[in-house]
Amino acid sequence: MQIKNMNLDKFEEKMMKTVSVYEENLAEIRAGRANPAILNKITIDYYGTPTPINQVAGISVPEARLIVIQPWDGSILKEIEKEILKSDIGINPSNDGKVIRLAFPELNEERRKEIVKDIRKMAEEAKVAIRSIRRDAIDEAKTMQKNAEISEDELKGAEDNIQKLTDKYVEQIDNVLEKKEKEVMSI
Repeated sequence: MQIKNMNLDKFEEKMMKTVSVYEENLAEIRAGRANPAILNKITIDYYGTPTPINQVAGISVPEARLIVIQPWDGSILKEIEKEILKSDIGINPSNDGKVIRLAFPELNEERRKEIVKDIRKMAEEAKVAIRSIRRDAIDEAKTMQKNAEISEDELKGAEDNIQKLTDKYVEQIDNVLEKKEKEVMSI
């Protein structure tokens, strides 16, 4: 979006990135179903290099509440198990010497409500980030107006467009939140 002498694309890009990061963070939340994304942040020391588990093992979901990790190099099985235990995913791995199984327990109502509370908090943090981007954009527009780069009317137009962008991305966060809440409560 372009307003005479002011490009809003960089602010829109930051807002898109904020929504994207929120969605990635939600994917890592354990909602009772087996989701391999919870392993994304876990790395193992593979020949001196921190390596994500999905680069050293096959990860499959044979059942709704089970993840199976099959390392391509059997010697790293213990290392994978150790890193999963150190992580905060809250699931104890089961190692049979060939594969590691992560069994997800059924979620009780209390745990579901806790998860919903956590994802709402994350949504609010994402909205705060978007509003901060809005503030930066408006500050830039006001500076341009003060430096006589844009007129008072163009400043008002810029503020309206910035607010429309903000509303659009806050609504996206609300939609993602609503979808995740339904998923968590229906499991």
